[in-house]
Amino acid sequence: MAKILVVDDAKFMRMTLTTILEKGNHEVIGEAENGQEAVEMYEKLNPDLVTLDITMPEKNGLEALKEIKAQSEDAQIVMCSAMGQQKMVVEAIENGAKDFIVKPFDETRVLDAIKRVLN
Repeated sequence: MAKILVVDDAKFMRMTLTTILEKGNHEVIGEAENGQEAVEMYEKLNPDLVTLDITMPEKNGLEALKEIKAQSEDAQIVMCSAMGQQKMVVEAIENGAKDFIVKPFDETRVLDAIKRVLN
């Protein structure tokens, strides 16, 4: 079981992801709705893993990813993206993201990605 920080600007997406993660016996220890909150909450909560949306207000997922990785090289981050954001996903992987999951979320794919990153 992992302690996970869920970051997405859409409340519905955070709820959906939280439900999937809890079904997979993970604990969602925090939710953030933008990249700035994600960076601050990462520092406070020290989660095992972060799911990070790419497109968000204030600070996007790529900026938040870089800041979190600067805080902690060991940070385990899985990016979330809508279809058609391949270029940003590649950039995220180059900057240290471990995997990505595509919206709309597929429960099996989400849990497989989390398991792969944590192992």
